[in-house]
Formats: sequence, structure tokens, C-alpha cells
Amino acid sequence: MSAPPGLAARLRVTLEMIKFSHTLFALPFALLAAFLAARGWPDAGTLAKIVLAMIGARSAAMAHNRLADRRIDAANPRTAGRALPSGALPIGFVRAFLGASVALFVAAAASLNRLTLALSPVALGLLFVYAYTKRFTALSHMVLGLCLALAPVGAWIAVRGSLETLPILLGLAVLFWTAGFDVIYSLQDESFDRDAGLKSIPARFGAPRALAISAAFHLVMAGLLVAVWRISGGGWIFGAGVAATLGALVYQHAIVRPGDLSRVNAAFFTANGFVSVTLALCGILGVLVQ
Repeated sequence: MSAPPGLAARLRVTLEMIKFSHTLFALPFALLAAFLAARGWPDAGTLAKIVLAMIGARSAAMAHNRLADRRIDAANPRTAGRALPSGALPIGFVRAFLGASVALFVAAAASLNRLTLALSPVALGLLFVYAYTKRFTALSHMVLGLCLALAPVGAWIAVRGSLETLPILLGLAVLFWTAGFDVIYSLQDESFDRDAGLKSIPARFGAPRALAISAAFHLVMAGLLVAVWRISGGGWIFGAGVAATLGALVYQHAIVRPGDLSRVNAAFFTANGFVSVTLALCGILGVLVQ
């Protein structure tokens, strides 16, 4: 049976709109937490459910964010070409996609254990609230970081059914990493945000101070990663991943200057993709060879 006309094309545009490939940022941290919690290979079924929960949660969050911001995006020259403000996607289709994503997340959470199911409304609430934080606080970057921090914490709970210090530290590392790179990304909208009355660290403090704040966030992340490495038992492979992560963060800050944002995308996509994948791979290999 063939799909209804236009359905595949709309789904493809939707996945591009929510930057589905950026699931790569948080998913590796969830997988790392799962391996750390299991002290080796997690149950294959549990691992698959974690991946499905991650896909559902992030897809729901991004679809809701695009719906909530569609008028703001239409007014911003940088984002006016996105699918909703440009009319490439109907609002009803995106709402249906949002509902399906929420259902996937809740079903995956329910299939893991009671605690993941009980916490799923809290996670969804936080993910949905984030979409509005830029309207009233410059700490929206931290709220975004908290949303991504749910990935390793939730994965640990999925495996263990309880919470400990290690996943909290890893979650905090993800929080400060995300807040730091989101500040850099937000430099592109500094003038628009200020004129539109939106809140962000660049709009409030200007580019030079915003970059200093971003660097401070990443310094905190570095300390948290070292703590995670030590508590988890260390090992040279995981240590090499932490060192490579710190090098990528230094690179990220070296290529972005207040008067030159031409390499923001390289800092945002390339460096951060490298951070999440490299750290997770090294951490998982470190667990497996211990």
C-alpha cells in the first residue's frame, strides 16, 4: 500500500525542520550513561527503548519549538525560510507529528520501568516550557542545557531504575556544554533578539561578554567531565576522550570572534558533533575494556 500523496515529502521536510540529525548531540551521552550504568553492555532491548525514547522526546521538543516560534521565525531574516513561516509545511501536519512523537516517547518510557514512566510528564513539561523561555529570561540557554541533560540521567534510570551521583554529574556536564555552545549559536541573532525584546546572553551582554560566559560554561563542563572520569573508574581510553573533548572546546572558542561569526556553524555543528561522539565512544570503550 503506497503512502498518501505528499506524505513522504512532508515527513522529509519535517525531519529537516527539526534538524533530526542533531539528535546526534544528546544521544551519545544517553548511550554512554547506559553503558556506565550497566558496567558493560546494557540489555539490547533496553538500549533500543532508550534510543526510541530519545528520538521521540527530541522530535516532540523541536516540533513544539518550531510551532511556538513560527511568528518569531517569520520576522527574523535568518529563520524566515524555515518550513512553517515559509508555508512549506501546514501547521496541522506538524501538530500531528508532535502528537506522534509524544506518543513514541511515553510508550518507550512506559516500557522501560515505573520510574521512567513516572518522570516522562516532567521531562515533556520541561521540553515544552523551554520554547517560551527566551521571551522572559536570558537563562534560556541553561534551560536548553537542562533539557539535554535529561538524556544521560534518563538513560541511567532506564538501566538501573534509580539515580546516583555519576549520571547527575554527567547530566550537569551536558547542561554546561549545551549552554556554552547555545550562547555561541545565539550570537547570530544578537541584534534581532534585542530589537524584538527577546532574551539571550548575547542580547543582554553583547558578543565579547557572551563569549566569555560561554567559555566559563565550558570550563565548568571540563571540571565535571574530569569528575565523571574519575568516579567511573577512569582508564586511559575514557581519559583520552575527555582530553579530545577539551581540545574541541578550545577549537570552538578559537574560531569565533565578536566581529567574525563566519565560522559559527563550524563551531556549532562540527565541534559539538565531534565532542558528543568522541566522548561517548571513548567512554563506552573504556567501560568495555575495564
